[in-house]
Amino acid sequence: MKKGRVTIKDIARELKIAPSTVSRALNDHPAIKKETKDAVKALAEALDYQPNLLALNLLQKKSNTIGVIVPEITGHFFSAIITGIQDVIVNSEYNIMICLSNESYEEELTIVKRLSKIQIDGVLVAPSSETKNFDHFRRLQKSGIPVVVFDRDCPGLEADKVLVDDYFGAFQAVEYLIGTGCKNIAHLGGPLNLSTTEQRLQGYLDALEKNKVPINSDYIVHVPGFSHKDAVKATKKLLELQERPDAIFAYNDKIAISTMHVAKKMGLQIPDEISVIGFDDEPHSSFITPSLSTVWQPVYSMGMLSARILLSHLKNQNVILDFRKEVFKPELVIRASSKEN
Repeated sequence: MKKGRVTIKDIARELKIAPSTVSRALNDHPAIKKETKDAVKALAEALDYQPNLLALNLLQKKSNTIGVIVPEITGHFFSAIITGIQDVIVNSEYNIMICLSNESYEEELTIVKRLSKIQIDGVLVAPSSETKNFDHFRRLQKSGIPVVVFDRDCPGLEADKVLVDDYFGAFQAVEYLIGTGCKNIAHLGGPLNLSTTEQRLQGYLDALEKNKVPINSDYIVHVPGFSHKDAVKATKKLLELQERPDAIFAYNDKIAISTMHVAKKMGLQIPDEISVIGFDDEPHSSFITPSLSTVWQPVYSMGMLSARILLSHLKNQNVILDFRKEVFKPELVIRASSKEN
């Protein structure tokens, strides 16, 4: 036998039968005799024959692959979501292809085009922080490819969505800070395009308004990206104000940790002189000093549910299912970076 990948033609040549007979034997076709089936299967196993799934998928016009588009995977948040997705998909007939947009709309567009060309069966996506237009997702849907949006909403896009109640989480965090006696509470927000940024900002504003705490526009600073450098610059802008904040509610833990770094370098005591609360509950948030108060999100469950919803569409392709919008409730986790209530 030749070296390299064994094909149906190799088995046919060895057994002196037609390749079509080998193919039907491997697929238990009723027209093929039992002796022929047994001989073909025995030789296929001996030669470690592996079917060419790519060719099969082209014939069936499907790839048995699900695309997962995320902005990044270096942090715990999206890697935990992907783990949840994989733990569901592994028990199905599908594989997953992980694609990184790197928070870029242009890269996201390119990814969607490439996934369409390889006949992807479905897409799970958390849009980039630059994405304002969702027509590329609509084009997938028009092609019969189901799309499930998770974590970051796509306003106006009719699709299945698995989100977290960011408003509720932010409201709880800020109201807690007010309850500890903080009066000058600042907010370090995320990139302006994101639905999560908008919802967390609104929760912050409504908590202040409900508790009759004056809203100071100088206390609201948006971090344009998620880098330590961006967060440090935004934090300095707040802490160098003449009337310095006595608490900061940050868009996420990454920004909150950068905030604590700046506060420490300026000689401020946390939480005695400034309290800090983040959002996400990254694993390392409980190990820094002082440990970070934050808002926990069920990210693993978000990934699992997103995958299950997509699989339900793939298993019922001839049935029109209503779009689902599932919203998880986050939980406030109080640690040492904020005062006791």
